[in-house]
Amino acid sequence: MKIKTKLNLGVGLLFVMIIILSLVSAYYIFSIKKDTENILKANYNTLEYSRNMLLSLESINSDENKTIAIFEKNLKLQIANITENGEEIATNNLQKSFSALEKNRDDEKLKNQIRQDIFEIMKLNMNAIKQKSDLARRTAEDANLWIAVVGTLCFLIAFNLLVNLPNNIANPIKELTASIKEIANKNYKERVNFMNHNEYGDLAKSFNSMAQKLEEYSSSSLHKLTFEKKRLETLINNMHDPIIGLDNNGIILFVNDEALKIMGLKSDDVVGKSATTLALTNDLLKSLIVNELESQKAHPMTIFADGKESYFEKETVNITIKPTGEDKTIDIGDVIILRNITIFKELDFAKTNFIATVSHELKTPIASIKMSLQLLEKQETGVTNDDQKQLIESIKEDSQRLLKITGELLDLSQLETGNIQLNIEKSNPNEIVNYAIEAVKTQAEQKQIELVIETDKNLPEVKADTEKTAWVLINFLTNAIRYSPENSTIKIHLETKNNQLIFQVTDKGQGIDSRYQNKVFDKYFQIPGSHKSGTGLGLAISKEFIEAQNGTIGVESQLGLGSTFYFKLGIV
Repeated sequence: MKIKTKLNLGVGLLFVMIIILSLVSAYYIFSIKKDTENILKANYNTLEYSRNMLLSLESINSDENKTIAIFEKNLKLQIANITENGEEIATNNLQKSFSALEKNRDDEKLKNQIRQDIFEIMKLNMNAIKQKSDLARRTAEDANLWIAVVGTLCFLIAFNLLVNLPNNIANPIKELTASIKEIANKNYKERVNFMNHNEYGDLAKSFNSMAQKLEEYSSSSLHKLTFEKKRLETLINNMHDPIIGLDNNGIILFVNDEALKIMGLKSDDVVGKSATTLALTNDLLKSLIVNELESQKAHPMTIFADGKESYFEKETVNITIKPTGEDKTIDIGDVIILRNITIFKELDFAKTNFIATVSHELKTPIASIKMSLQLLEKQETGVTNDDQKQLIESIKEDSQRLLKITGELLDLSQLETGNIQLNIEKSNPNEIVNYAIEAVKTQAEQKQIELVIETDKNLPEVKADTEKTAWVLINFLTNAIRYSPENSTIKIHLETKNNQLIFQVTDKGQGIDSRYQNKVFDKYFQIPGSHKSGTGLGLAISKEFIEAQNGTIGVESQLGLGSTFYFKLGIV
């Protein structure tokens, strides 16, 4: 029998017996209560009424009206409480005698008759009390008997569970624990001998099967290792991403078919060879293993594979182990994984081309709108009132904003597709700054913001595209003017440091939360809570322009203290 079945039967039977014990106890307690209540209600009350009538009968001569009323009241209560055999006849006789006494209150013979009738009623109830007391006593004895019987059965069942159940559960566990310790001590011949048809029997069979397989494993570990090696090789070869495994000395341990395909080599020419040596004749392997300083932006690798250009992202996984009994981990090699992201790049190109096409198509109707606005502004077209002029000005601002957005989208699509041309040459930084200031001068004057230039003397020329660099500086100044309060100051600071020229734009605006400073150069990102008047592309395009000129771009800011946007370009 299963252990679970035994537990269910034992505990279930005990539960049922406890319920029976509770029901028996409740039944007899209720019976005893009912018997005692019958004595009180049916007999004791009658004795009380009889006593009151006897007392009032003795006082009839002294205060007749009052005692007659008391007697009559108790007689009525007695008539309503007739419960025993013969009590009704005695009560009727009493009622007749009392009616006669009311007519002749001095008749002592009637009083004696009334006393006899009352005594007869009391006698009947006294006998009834004795009988009911005997019945209650027998009920209590029966209750003791049945409760003792059921309680004894509950005790026997509980005692049986207490004695047998722990041993049935604990003994097999002890034996199994001892066998597990033997297995841990590499005694794989150990077996568990209890084979009952229950859960422990199933556990014993599983344990013995495990011990047998461990015994086989210990005697044929080389075969097992070979089998596992083959399985891992099959798994790696069937992966769709190129994978190359190296040991800590740079020797190639394994390479899957996808990696061999893009390298144009065979397995025999790669496995067991030094990766550094092979890199001398294989450009792809050279780009994978040469240690280079990774830039902050991870660029995908372009590899010609499957008859087309494919894009991969390199991931190097360092493999370490902790030898048994030691605290330090040791390096045992690396695994280079090339994740194929071609499909994502193709989707990105499709998105970029779509944006470029839509932006290009939008420029024509926007130009038409601007031309129509210029015609509306001319007096020859007709006189316009103030409301019409305000509408024309609003349409003009919206069309200029829409034209700016389409221009930014076109610039971004050109950057992503690599179609934008940079004219990098020697550029005068002062000319770049002056050009940018002239472009935003009107905006600054509208908010009464002062533009202050701080530069070192004899600034060197920089290697830059003057137009694109000025565009970035204009973008910095436009943002600074937008978020600076009126009557404030914006500083344009230029200095040379570490063979680079640093352009800085510092405002006294609300500043940027540290959580968002590393995201402001992302495409379409706008700081939560800011005025969303743009597309979120200006800083992203600025970053692309600067990085395309081998420069760096960044921001330093504190909430409430303003921001400093900067970019660095190499000097000539």
